[in-house]
Amino acid sequence: MKKIICETYEEMSAVAAFTIAVQVQVKADSVIGFATGSTPLGTYKKLRELYASKFVSFSAITAFNLDEYYPIKRDNPQSYYYFMWENLFRHVDIKPPQINIPDGSAVDPEMECADYDAKLMAAGGTDLQILGIGNNGHIGFNEPNEKLELMTNLVKLAPDTIEANSRFFDNISDVPAQAITMGMGGIFNSKHILLLINGEGKAEITKKIFDGTVTATVPASLLNLHPNVTVIMDKQAAGLICD
Repeated sequence: MKKIICETYEEMSAVAAFTIAVQVQVKADSVIGFATGSTPLGTYKKLRELYASKFVSFSAITAFNLDEYYPIKRDNPQSYYYFMWENLFRHVDIKPPQINIPDGSAVDPEMECADYDAKLMAAGGTDLQILGIGNNGHIGFNEPNEKLELMTNLVKLAPDTIEANSRFFDNISDVPAQAITMGMGGIFNSKHILLLINGEGKAEITKKIFDGTVTATVPASLLNLHPNVTVIMDKQAAGLICD
């Protein structure tokens, strides 16, 4: 995996946004996999700025989001649908029909997962997949386990994931206990994976990614098996690894 270590979160966000923008410049109709959470917020802010300066247009891209809470309505401010619209999509020229986000209010979540995979396969997979990482090593909502799912699936969130995400909700009891997530097969079908990591709190899990072992108990460590992964992190997240 290619490592890019930045001095600050702002620099990390700028490098990530430029990487995404260049992908879209090179291939206007790129299929981009988007992630949510606090880590990519700076990246999406920089992308909005690049769009406003006419450096890049998103009018021809197709977007696929990694995951969504279940159950949750799209107008809930904590839904990832709401997150993406508020932080990126409504600020740029992406066409709404080209936006794909799992429906957290689907009556039949298994059918929703199957339909999502069908759309992703029809698009040929993602050209660039943006990822963050959980404190326990999850990517998307693929939680540590003895085995991981290849396809988009409904997953039970780990207690530490629920606790970590509770900061976005009024009460921990409000955090959905499940989520629809792109599986490891969907993630690995991407031509280029961009993993973003920031903060001292992620230093320990970052070390585990680069310690030379691959295990389903640290799902992000499996990225070592992908041929084209770029990890962009700030100095705090990289504090326990060697260059």
